[in-house]
Amino acid sequence: MNTQSLAIIGAGNIGTAIAVGLVESGRFSKDRLFLTRRKADLTEPQDEEGFLIGHDNLHAVRNADLVLIAVEPQQIDGVLHEIKSELVQGRHLLMSVVSNVRIRQIKSIIGAQHTVVRVMPNTAAAIRDSMTCLAAGDEDCKGLETAESIFGTLGSTLVIDEEQMTAATALCACGIAFFLRAIRAASQGGIEIGFHAEDALLIAAQTARGAASLVLNMENHPEYEIDRVTTPRGCTISGLNRMEHAGFSSALIKGITTSAEKAAGLYQSKNRSDEEKDRTGS
Repeated sequence: MNTQSLAIIGAGNIGTAIAVGLVESGRFSKDRLFLTRRKADLTEPQDEEGFLIGHDNLHAVRNADLVLIAVEPQQIDGVLHEIKSELVQGRHLLMSVVSNVRIRQIKSIIGAQHTVVRVMPNTAAAIRDSMTCLAAGDEDCKGLETAESIFGTLGSTLVIDEEQMTAATALCACGIAFFLRAIRAASQGGIEIGFHAEDALLIAAQTARGAASLVLNMENHPEYEIDRVTTPRGCTISGLNRMEHAGFSSALIKGITTSAEKAAGLYQSKNRSDEEKDRTGS
C-alpha cells in the first residue's frame, strides 16, 4: 500500500474510475484519496463508499503528495490559478488528464519549476483494464516514472511524445465508446437472428474480449487472425465483405479522426490567445 496521498481534482466519470481502480489495485487506500467536485451531491456514492470527499481543492492539495487534474478543459485555468499557491516544488507531482492542454501551458500558470505529467487513460481504469498514454518533458522524467507506475496498476501504459496526446484522446479515451458501440451493434444483430437480448449481449461482449485478447496475447496482426476464420465462399467472408461495402472500416477511421480534430480545439486559454496575437503581430 502506498504511503503517499493523491488528490483528484474533478471527480467526474474518469476521475472516479481512476480512484476506484487504484483502490482495487491496492496502490492507495481510500483514506489516502481526496476526491473533489464542485457539485458535492454528485459525489454521494463515493462518500458512502468511504472515499474522502469535498469541494475544497486547496485542502485536498495541501494534504496530498500527488495531484491529478481531471476537470473539463475550460475549467483547468481557474483550477490551476486556485491551487498553485499550495503546490510545493519537490513534493507535489501534478498529473493532468485534461485534453489538449499542453505541459508548457500548465507550467505557465503554476511555474516552470513544478513537475507535470500528462496522462490519458479511459474509464476501464475502474476495472484495472485501461489503456493509458503518458507524456512528459525530459526535465520531468522521474515524475513520468512515478505516473507510469501508478497507472500501470490500472492496465497497460505507453509513453508517447506529447504531440501525440491529442491522438491518444481519440483512440484511447474516446475509443472505449467506439468499441462499446460496435459491441452494441453486434448484440442487436444477434437479436435479429434469434437470440434473446441478454444472451446476444453476452455473446457479443465475450467475443469482442476474445478478439482483443488474441491480438494482445498472440501478438499477431488482426488480419492474420481474420484469415484463420475465413474460408472460401464461407459465411465469415460474406459478412465481412457486406460490412466493408457498407463502410464499416472507413466509418470507424473517420470517427477516430473526427474525435481527434474535435479534441484539438477543446482548450482555449488566454495564454493561447496571447500567443496567436504575438504570431500575427496584431
